[in-house]
Amino acid sequence: MNKFESFDGLVAPLDRANVDTDQIIPKQFLKSIKRTGFGPNLFDEWRYEDEGQPGQDCSNRPINTDFILNQPRYKGAEVLITRRNFGCGSSREHAPWSLLDFGFKAVIAPSFADIFFNNCFKNGLLPIVLSEENVEVLFQATKSEEDFSLTVNLEGQVISRKGAEDIPFEVDEFRKYCLINGLDDIGLTLKDADAIKAFESQSRQQSPWMFDVIK
Repeated sequence: MNKFESFDGLVAPLDRANVDTDQIIPKQFLKSIKRTGFGPNLFDEWRYEDEGQPGQDCSNRPINTDFILNQPRYKGAEVLITRRNFGCGSSREHAPWSLLDFGFKAVIAPSFADIFFNNCFKNGLLPIVLSEENVEVLFQATKSEEDFSLTVNLEGQVISRKGAEDIPFEVDEFRKYCLINGLDDIGLTLKDADAIKAFESQSRQQSPWMFDVIK
């Protein structure tokens, strides 16, 4: 998992509440577990006018020009702002995978579904919970300012924008540590690789019968 660093990113607004994981990445794309390649199919049913299939070349598919992420002004956006209960529905890790593969580094909403929220941290995507009022302020800014961007500082736990006060946000210290250091569950385990090897070596000496190969 890549280390999460502070960044200044273009903001894209998705003005919808209760966006579920099947809308984020439809079920037909769940066959792969490679964690990459899902970006073209993020919000597939909203972005395109036909039904997408795994392995399909999306470059020639008819697009829905009214969908927000298809508008040229939001190309390259790294921050997604949306409404309450984002990521509800089934517990698929493909949802944060697709957001990351598309290019998003952070998602801002008044609330998230619990499993999606946890999956974001485990895969390097930062979910930021802000009040309804602060989220609304950001939505209005995307409407009034061309190329509206935010600076997301995880270390300082603050969101900054030009001409306005910083907006602080809360994040669990352990999750913050893991993101900043690029540690998923496997990475955390490997940090103790020497201790694990030492334990196994000692166990082999103390209880060799436990390691006998059954023929």
